[in-house]
Amino acid sequence: MSLGGIITAMATPFDGYGRVAEDAAVRLMHRLLDSGSDGLVLAGTTGEGTTLDDDEKCRLWERGVDECGEATVIAGTGSNDTAHSVHLTERATELGVDAVLVVTPYYNKPNRRGLVAHFRAVAEATDRPVILYNIPSRCVIDMPNDLLGELAQIDGIDAVKQARYEDLEPIDGLDLLAGNDDMLARVLDIGGTGGITVASHLVGEEMRRMIDEPESRSALHDSLSDLFGALAVTSNPIPLKAALNLLGFDVGGLRLPMVEASDEETALVRGALERQGLLPQRSPV
Repeated sequence: MSLGGIITAMATPFDGYGRVAEDAAVRLMHRLLDSGSDGLVLAGTTGEGTTLDDDEKCRLWERGVDECGEATVIAGTGSNDTAHSVHLTERATELGVDAVLVVTPYYNKPNRRGLVAHFRAVAEATDRPVILYNIPSRCVIDMPNDLLGELAQIDGIDAVKQARYEDLEPIDGLDLLAGNDDMLARVLDIGGTGGITVASHLVGEEMRRMIDEPESRSALHDSLSDLFGALAVTSNPIPLKAALNLLGFDVGGLRLPMVEASDEETALVRGALERQGLLPQRSPV
């Protein structure tokens, strides 16, 4: 399958006790698919996958498969432990997801041979497409383009979510997906197939237009840049959850070590939502 379009890395709603709020998650799934998203990543970085236990992840994937119809459901199954990544990938495959997103192993900092062995083991554990997730800002190491090209030769590795700004180029054998919102226009311009995005929680239809209306892409990017910046004021998904809660979509708080947005961060997010027309402008005091 070709992997592309606007794929939203969905936030995971929590209730007042910090438990996964499954019904709220299902409502959010439908809202996103009704407002420009072609698919969802469940239990990825934005979904606070690192603080979800395996059963919570599996329930999200199961609900996604049940609820999302023809939309693409992608499970975030990566970790810094190959055996655990394989186990999660096997469970996600059994539940019927369409693809898996596998982040570069973090903290233990494998060398090139270790990276190849890791991703090969995951690819051998499933018959679903594997999306590599290259995000050196979080994982310490970067997979250069020649390594991505080598990984593309492994059966089942079909795409890369690229969150590195430098040396951005298509990789033969891999669908190229923007890994950051502000990269989407550039990735599309060089032949990428779409993006795994965060701002599509809020402006999914506009981001979908960046794919459908290439002649308007630059102007759309410029019109959304303020919002992209606000959602990057601190670590994702802190600003996103602040935005969703401000807009009346109750996604709850975050799990430690993530903490809720400060007053200053919330004010910055609110201002961007107002300027985007998503919230009414406050009257000056």
